[in-house]
Amino acid sequence: MHLIHFDPHNILLSLIVSMALQAIFFVFAATLKTDKVTDLTYSLTFLILALGLLFLNPEAGPGHYFLAGMVVLWSVRLGGYLLVRIIRMGRDQRFDGIRENFLSFLLFWIFQGITVWATMLPVTYALSQPQLPSELAFTIGTGLWLLGLIWESVADQQKFAFKNDPANANRWIDTGLWKYSRHPNYFGEILLWWALFIAVLPVLSGWAWLTVIGPIFITCILLFFSGIPPLERRYKEKYGDNAEFQRYHQGTSLLIPWFPARNRQ
Repeated sequence: MHLIHFDPHNILLSLIVSMALQAIFFVFAATLKTDKVTDLTYSLTFLILALGLLFLNPEAGPGHYFLAGMVVLWSVRLGGYLLVRIIRMGRDQRFDGIRENFLSFLLFWIFQGITVWATMLPVTYALSQPQLPSELAFTIGTGLWLLGLIWESVADQQKFAFKNDPANANRWIDTGLWKYSRHPNYFGEILLWWALFIAVLPVLSGWAWLTVIGPIFITCILLFFSGIPPLERRYKEKYGDNAEFQRYHQGTSLLIPWFPARNRQ
């Protein structure tokens, strides 16, 4: 089923829904100048799209439910974690100097809506198909998705516990998964979206291969824009003169987990 007759794969519909949700919550956030609903809206949009697209497919089978379920499980986990974190923090430093500027804040929300839509492209297309074969690619993708979800969840929990320990007030996390990567949570995030793309490979053909834009987009966002770069700058500003931090920074992989080389100079 498709609500827009010239949009058989619900690509345009998912963009409209994504932007509409951002608009609704932007009004609330801009009026109260609050950060508490920003990340929650991000996760919630994925959840609503996955469930909505599943509902619109009258021929949905086990594969469709499983695929949508993976997105829902990830969004609930991430949304819950980010909500608890922002409640504890009170504010999100990313929005300092932005939340008071209407245009800058609006542009952020617009970009967030586009990010959700683009990232979901492979799943959006697959959920519109009459069949979703349980082939080897789906099995491999599911396994990699589970690994990515666990990796991201563990990394988030480790950092959350570390930051909430008063003894670590003036330290950076370099234990657990963070011993092997400076951004293991983003590694898990990137892995799980590529895994979902792999899972839907059996139904891709023709122009649908362009949905690879989804995992490429989220990878670029985290690597070059709103994910890793601002955190790296913040760490260098705060700990850049610390010799121990310099050793950690130079000897630890940026993203892909690997054994630390603490002897690097």
